[in-house]
Amino acid sequence: MLVQPTMDRVKSSMQQVPNAIPKVIRRTGGANSLELERENFERGQAVSINKAINTQEVAVKEKHARTCILGTHHEKGAHTFWAAVNRLPLSSNAVLCWKFCHVFHKLLRDGHPNVIKDSMRNKADLADMSRMWGHLSEGYGKLCSVYLKLLITKMEFHIKNPRFPGNLQMSNRQLEEAGENDVNNFFQLTVEMFDYLECELNLFLGVFNSLDMSRSVSVTAAGQCRLAPLIQVILDCSHLYDYTVKLLFKLHSCLPADTLQGHRDRFQEQFKKLKSLFYRSSNLQYFKRLIQIPQLPENPPNFLRASALSEHISPVVVIPAESSSPESEHVVETDDLVDTDIPALPAPSETKFDDLFGTSAAIDPFNFNSQNGMRKDDKDRLIDQLTREIQSLKEELESFRLESGRLCQALRGRVNELEAELAEQSHLRLQASGESEFLKAELDDLRRVREDTEKEQRSLTEIERKAQANEQRYTKLKEKYTELVQSHADLLRKSAEVTRQMTVARAAQDEVEVVRKEMQDKVKSAQEVADRQEREQLKQLQELQRELVSSQAELDSLKTTVVSSQQTSGEVLSSQLASLESEKAELVQTLSKVEVELALQGEELQRVQTFLATERESGVKTAESLQNQLNEKESREQALESQLVAARWSSLQAAVEEAQRIIQDSLAQIDDPAHISCTSSADYLASRCQASLDCMERLQGARQVFLSDNTAVSELVRAVTQCGHLVGDVIIQGSATSHMVPVEQADVLSESVKRCGTEALSLLGPMKQQDTLSAADSSKLKASLETLLATAEKLRPRGLELQQGELGDLVEQEMAATSAAVESAAARIEEMLNKSRAVDTGIKMEVNERILASCTELMQAIKELVLSSKDLQRDIVESGRGAASMKEFYAKNSRWTEGLISASKAVGWGATVMVDAADLVVQGKGKFEELMVCSHEIAASTAQLVAASKVKADKDSSNLRRLQQASRGVTQATAAVVASTKSGKSQIEETETMDFSSMTLTQIKRQEMDAQVLVLELETRLQKERERLGELRKKHYELAGASEGWGEEEDGTG
Repeated sequence: MLVQPTMDRVKSSMQQVPNAIPKVIRRTGGANSLELERENFERGQAVSINKAINTQEVAVKEKHARTCILGTHHEKGAHTFWAAVNRLPLSSNAVLCWKFCHVFHKLLRDGHPNVIKDSMRNKADLADMSRMWGHLSEGYGKLCSVYLKLLITKMEFHIKNPRFPGNLQMSNRQLEEAGENDVNNFFQLTVEMFDYLECELNLFLGVFNSLDMSRSVSVTAAGQCRLAPLIQVILDCSHLYDYTVKLLFKLHSCLPADTLQGHRDRFQEQFKKLKSLFYRSSNLQYFKRLIQIPQLPENPPNFLRASALSEHISPVVVIPAESSSPESEHVVETDDLVDTDIPALPAPSETKFDDLFGTSAAIDPFNFNSQNGMRKDDKDRLIDQLTREIQSLKEELESFRLESGRLCQALRGRVNELEAELAEQSHLRLQASGESEFLKAELDDLRRVREDTEKEQRSLTEIERKAQANEQRYTKLKEKYTELVQSHADLLRKSAEVTRQMTVARAAQDEVEVVRKEMQDKVKSAQEVADRQEREQLKQLQELQRELVSSQAELDSLKTTVVSSQQTSGEVLSSQLASLESEKAELVQTLSKVEVELALQGEELQRVQTFLATERESGVKTAESLQNQLNEKESREQALESQLVAARWSSLQAAVEEAQRIIQDSLAQIDDPAHISCTSSADYLASRCQASLDCMERLQGARQVFLSDNTAVSELVRAVTQCGHLVGDVIIQGSATSHMVPVEQADVLSESVKRCGTEALSLLGPMKQQDTLSAADSSKLKASLETLLATAEKLRPRGLELQQGELGDLVEQEMAATSAAVESAAARIEEMLNKSRAVDTGIKMEVNERILASCTELMQAIKELVLSSKDLQRDIVESGRGAASMKEFYAKNSRWTEGLISASKAVGWGATVMVDAADLVVQGKGKFEELMVCSHEIAASTAQLVAASKVKADKDSSNLRRLQQASRGVTQATAAVVASTKSGKSQIEETETMDFSSMTLTQIKRQEMDAQVLVLELETRLQKERERLGELRKKHYELAGASEGWGEEEDGTG
């Protein structure tokens, strides 16, 4: 009875297996056991592959895929898998191809490592199948195309990066080792991971876009068929995202942020897609019971902040254990139900016993208990009680079993959660250990970097200290110069103010003098008037007194006369007496009036004298105050003038000291070992010496002007400063030039440079004192500079030794020779054309006429170009020579002139060589390629001539436009020559038809081998000739540079 439930469970387990295990045909005989095992293995694999990859639109069953994975580990490869797959019609059924991609993806991830290598043989077939399915715009066809591209990308990635396993599970140390500690490898690896993740996201989006998300597609068989491969995609994406973040942090610690801007933009885009897809997948019911999808952070990592790496949490995808799957849960519940039914089995046996033997005690003849009713009742009660207890115990046991089942289920879920957490913690521990090792390595790197940085910091501090000292010295000089300029301006303003005040004071003093003179004149005139009136009044008084005396005398005479004649004529005397009395009264009245007037005039005279005295005193006081102000202003002006003179001398002394420091610094630099790497040219040294000599003339003139007028100090300060800079530059450039010449000449040049610096210091020394300024002698410094200039002239390149007349004549001669060469070439081409017309016929005459006509047009275009170049050069010389002659202008611009001469020579030589090549082609002895090469050479030479002419031309010049038009004409004519040559060559080659009709198979094979040998020889010869051409061009460039002084020019500019 206990065997029955066990058989039922076995039967139910057999019914749960969809496909029965294939029967193995037993062979009898002497077959090898290994072959039999191999055959059984291949048959089992074929059955599993056919069951996993079929046309039914349902998800691939895990056990079939697992069998295929175990098969790859068993045979250590995928030969059996591909042998079975190649027999499937993958190109005719999209569902079949889709399920193949799913199984193949599982094999790449979890199969043997050799699966990837074995599958690379079928890469081309997979690519063709992807292109074929890509022509479909919807359904499984489009998804198959995207999935196949993903699988090809995955295989290529793992082939390029064999350190990465198929499931992409690596520690931080292994990831570090994958880049081999090379930033370039990390950069390339990040790009490949971006491409890999892009293919994964494309498949993700393709599957979601193909589903109708408005319905519960995840619970349908068709929907699960499409969603099932996304589990593998989610596993790949989680690892790729984690590795990409770590690699980007690594790159940002080694490279500038601007260099990685493209990486950051691409990561931002993929982060948004992956976050959205993870969120959408986690909400599907199908994935909730099969996989635990991680959630990405709200914002992407900030790679510009190195500490953000510690905030990064690697996403972990958790797949629950198989015991928690729906099928296993169903089996456990069935077992529990079967076990709980086991104790209830005796009930049916008791029933069967009653059925067999009966239950009636009345008809039982062997029931002796019926004879004792009391004992029967006790047994029945005991049986009933035990039965009830058993039933209650069964119910309690049932409840315990149900509760234990629920607890077991809960504990299994908890165990799964703890296992997931344990896996996550293990992953985190591995990650933390890898990160700690990575951080240790980084710490060592940082320590080394810190040591290097400290060294660099110390050197930088020293450089900054020197730079700061120079800056402070420059700042002090600048402040001193600013103060001098400011004090000079203040003194000028004060001097102007004093001058104005002096002018005003002088004007006031003149005005006071004028007023004083006017007052003195008025006083004098008033005194003269008063004296004159007084004299007149005295005169009148004297006259009146005289008249009074005369009248008294007359009166006395009359009295005597009266007394004498009283007696004679009493009446006459009385009348005369009365008249005299009346006259006397009138005279007394007149005298009183005159006295009153004299008193009034005396008072007026007193008032005038008082006013004049007051005015005289005020005028004297005003004059004294004005004189005092004038004296004060004169003394202040003298003090300001003395300060201005001192400021002028201090500015001059500061300029002289700065010039001395510049020259001393230059002399110190030529002894510095770091200066040995500096080079210069003799041409540049000569120009610096000439500039220094010109500055010496300015310095001498400014010194003479300053000695005659000490207010003209600004020009002398500028001359001294410029002289210091130029002489210092001559010392530096002279020492740099000595590094480029032979040892004997270098020693002479170095001694001359040092002597020049010593003479410059000797000249500047006396200029610091006022009493020795006039004694400063510049003749020795001039002699040293002239000696240095002569030495530099001797060291200049040979091309610069041409005299002015020779260089100018050479330009004219070369241009004339170029014109003559072009004319001669045109005449020869015309002669060859006439000769060809007389001799050749047919296609050959047509080809020769076309080639020679294009060559004639090219010669005409070159002739026009040369004439335009002459006109443009004439304009350049006329506009740039000034008062100098044409030959002097050519000599002054020797580099440009030599370039012009070189271009003219090249044009004339090219025209001559092209005519020779055309002559040989017309005669049938030359090669068409030589003519094409000559045409290209002429185009390059004319371009050089145009470039040399345009260097100094005015951009608005009409001759320049004409030259450019002529240049375009030459280019078109050159193209026409090349085109006519190629056309003639092909036309002639077409006439030489190849007839193989009479040749046998052996002859054709022999000719084919000879042709292959000739092709190989020609290819080898072509490669050698190209290398020889490159070497010739390099040598030509070196010789041209040496003859024209290009190297010296570069050293001078450097």
